[in-house]
Amino acid sequence: LLHILQQGRFLPSSSSGFVTFHLVYLVTVSGDCTTSTPLKRKAEASRDTSSVSRLLTKIVVMAPDADKIRQRKAQQVVDANEGKATELKVGSVKGLGGTEVVIDGVIYDIANFNHPGGESILIFGGNDVTVTYKMIHPYHTSKHLEKMKKVGIVPDYHSEYKFDTPFEKEIKEEVFKIVRRGREFGTLGWYFRAACYISLFFYMQYLWVTTKTSFAMALVYGVSQAFIGLNVQHDANHGAASRRPWINNLLGLGADFIGGSKWLWMEQHWTHHSFTNHHSMDPDSFGAEPMLLFNDYPPGHPKRTFIHNFQAFYYVLVLAGYWLSAVFNPQILDLRQRGALAVGMKLDNDYIIRSRKYAISLRLLYIYTNCIAPFQLQGFSWSVLAHILVMGVASSLTLAILFALSHNFEHADRDPTYQARNGGEPVCWFKSQVETSSTYGGFISGCLTGGLNHQVEHHLFPRMSSAWYPYIAPTVRRVCEKHGVKYAYYPWIWQNLVSTVKYLHQAGTGSNWKDGNPYSGKL
Repeated sequence: LLHILQQGRFLPSSSSGFVTFHLVYLVTVSGDCTTSTPLKRKAEASRDTSSVSRLLTKIVVMAPDADKIRQRKAQQVVDANEGKATELKVGSVKGLGGTEVVIDGVIYDIANFNHPGGESILIFGGNDVTVTYKMIHPYHTSKHLEKMKKVGIVPDYHSEYKFDTPFEKEIKEEVFKIVRRGREFGTLGWYFRAACYISLFFYMQYLWVTTKTSFAMALVYGVSQAFIGLNVQHDANHGAASRRPWINNLLGLGADFIGGSKWLWMEQHWTHHSFTNHHSMDPDSFGAEPMLLFNDYPPGHPKRTFIHNFQAFYYVLVLAGYWLSAVFNPQILDLRQRGALAVGMKLDNDYIIRSRKYAISLRLLYIYTNCIAPFQLQGFSWSVLAHILVMGVASSLTLAILFALSHNFEHADRDPTYQARNGGEPVCWFKSQVETSSTYGGFISGCLTGGLNHQVEHHLFPRMSSAWYPYIAPTVRRVCEKHGVKYAYYPWIWQNLVSTVKYLHQAGTGSNWKDGNPYSGKL
């Protein structure tokens, strides 16, 4: 056999010893038939012949450097096995490193993970991101997690939310029939709308710094900034504008061009989405305290004061100061959003530290452009100061009033995990998103508010472009009705606004508690 192979130039003479060894090994392993029956020996002989044939085929087609290739592959297998054999550390959420995250009780290191959505995920390094991960990845399977480096486990891990429920499965199945995978990002119509709002904003900004300001200009300029926040940066910072991370990152800077910060926004807003109306984990619930109570605390709670009995009458005045509280907020210096910190988020990783210089530079640019340049051009006067304040108030009310509608209305679930915390089963996360949110209007409202009017659809599919929400809304309502999930819909925005004012009065006076806990599921 060796002679034939060498004569046919299929095998170098230097390899004869190597082949002989393997042939002898093959015959030795397969030739032990002393205890076999004739039928077994016949079957085994057939298998032996087949094995020899396969070996000969491999030898004949072997490349000159096949030995080196085999050795490299063998080493890769060894390395992989060694990696799997490495003992996982037992840790806790509080002890996570800056590039470590927890998903379903498993610790992953994402330092060298090439995430398809960009490096923005690093902003949550050091935290439990189970809910956030599943919220942003509706097509999640265990295969996705295998791409990340597993480094440990959290043995006492538990969650108040559950996924893969019948409601979740059906609503995904039905919605994905309308919006196919890979098409959930911004449409041509969305980009046209974004281009219009961006053009309006920069045109008004040009007038603001090159001409004499007026109250009318201040009003339009303030609203144009709000339109950027509603229609451009919101989709982008959800990763929903485009499948390309650089486009989302670029458009996401719209938050900074209107006096906010994309980094602070993501820290707070993504946490809000993950734990909407949660009694202790939703930073939006506490954002207006102590002036306003969006949380419906029980009577006698220390956060309740006499003035909250009248908050339905003055809440618009508080919301008017949103611009001032954002633009001159010292949190820009360390990029640690205090609301997210208050609910337990860790915000001291290297990604956040690296981003500080960019955030501070953009904030200084905004303050110069909008608060200093008008004085440089026109000189100091009270009228110019008034114009600046009117611009801020216009931006504040356009944004904040719409924000307040979304989760603060009559019969909204203000404590969706109450039963899970009191001995019950974990709560379906998708169900909780529906019952803590409201939807009003339709396509036109969506074009003006960036889809925030479809708050239910947005919270179910936050990484889907707002352009799709009017199309999936009827299907979402139908599936909710089938599963007995409460869907709050107001045909007109003023109806949602009236409901919000009523709720604020109820939350301020505690009237919802006259017959017991309204959020226990027993009333």
